[in-house]
Amino acid sequence: MLANYLPVLIFMLIGGALGVAVPTIGWFLGPRRPDAAKNSPYECGFDAVGDARTPFDVRFYLVAILFIIFDLETAFLVPWAVVLRHLGWTGIVVMAIFLGLLVIGFIYEWKKGALEWD
Repeated sequence: MLANYLPVLIFMLIGGALGVAVPTIGWFLGPRRPDAAKNSPYECGFDAVGDARTPFDVRFYLVAILFIIFDLETAFLVPWAVVLRHLGWTGIVVMAIFLGLLVIGFIYEWKKGALEWD
């Protein structure tokens, strides 16, 4: 029984050894020529502006949450579309209710101004 897990153990040991050995070899053999440009903070091709610990505006998080919600909508639509012939009218009605709830949520967000960016 345990002999079945021997290849997995060997694979894990080799992977762990490589995971430690390769960065260590690179650290020892890599060039060490620091200069001001390499040690400066890099942000999208521009010099860094402000402090890195400045909190983000809450609108960034709101947009991310809205994206996740509507991304999950498509994650449910694709499998539903694949098995639509087998579901019949029941599947269509249930998906219409699901999409209706999402549209109601979208309209609510729109009316509250969550999609506005000043």
